[in-house]
Amino acid sequence: MLWLFHWLPLGAQALCGDAVGRLGYRFVRSRRKIALRNLELCFPEHSDEQRVELARRHFRWLGRSLLERGLLWYASPARLRRLIHVEGDVHLAERSERPVMWLAPHFMGLDVAGASVLLFQNRKGISIYQTQSNAVLDRALRRGRLRLGNAEIFSRDEAGRALVRAIRRGDGFFNLPDMDFGTRDAAFVPFFGVPAVTLLAPSRMARALNMIVQPVVAEILPRGAGYRVRYEAPWTDFPTEDAVADSARMNRWIESEIRRNPAQYLWVHRRFKTRPPGEPSLY
Repeated sequence: MLWLFHWLPLGAQALCGDAVGRLGYRFVRSRRKIALRNLELCFPEHSDEQRVELARRHFRWLGRSLLERGLLWYASPARLRRLIHVEGDVHLAERSERPVMWLAPHFMGLDVAGASVLLFQNRKGISIYQTQSNAVLDRALRRGRLRLGNAEIFSRDEAGRALVRAIRRGDGFFNLPDMDFGTRDAAFVPFFGVPAVTLLAPSRMARALNMIVQPVVAEILPRGAGYRVRYEAPWTDFPTEDAVADSARMNRWIESEIRRNPAQYLWVHRRFKTRPPGEPSLY
């Protein structure tokens, strides 16, 4: 279906994705409840009506991101280069004598950001992905993310030493730092003022491997205008000797990016699922 769908003009795909998102908000109640709860926790200053409207817009962007995945999986590199508008220093990793970590939070255009790494620069890009329980979907995700070449992905369960070896040989690491994977190698760090399990690995890995950390943020543009991917200036204050403080600094940056574009952040993920000992579930 996605292969057929990707031939449509992006404007038509955007309309269809918007419609799917509207239906999703109405009928996928479990994810709607998670999104509304996250917005309640992160934006307590907003009224209920404001949070509902934000959640509705979020689902519309979510619908687009799901249907437009076909573009990333099947469209020609030339077409993708026309649709993806890159801002900032995308070639940093090519020039750097030190390995580069691209730090990319979970906005709706996250996979577009990953594709931009492969389309607009020549350094090999590597990343970690969560193995899908559905084997057919897992194969499709792997094939789609690797088809542009010059890339390698490791499942979260088996990354370890292979990931470190790849970074040491100079591959750029596309790192997704903002999901709840439990307390292993993580700490409770404020995220919009709420303690959230946050991975310490970005700081520890950057320090151990002498990496440059470059933030990357992707945005889906309205009405089929394409996508924008911003490669920001590398951080000069990261990492430090304090991994917890570094993780708090990272969360503050993600918060600032969310406030710029709140409807396109991944609110349907249970970001606050893991709680400190003795605290009840927030969901």
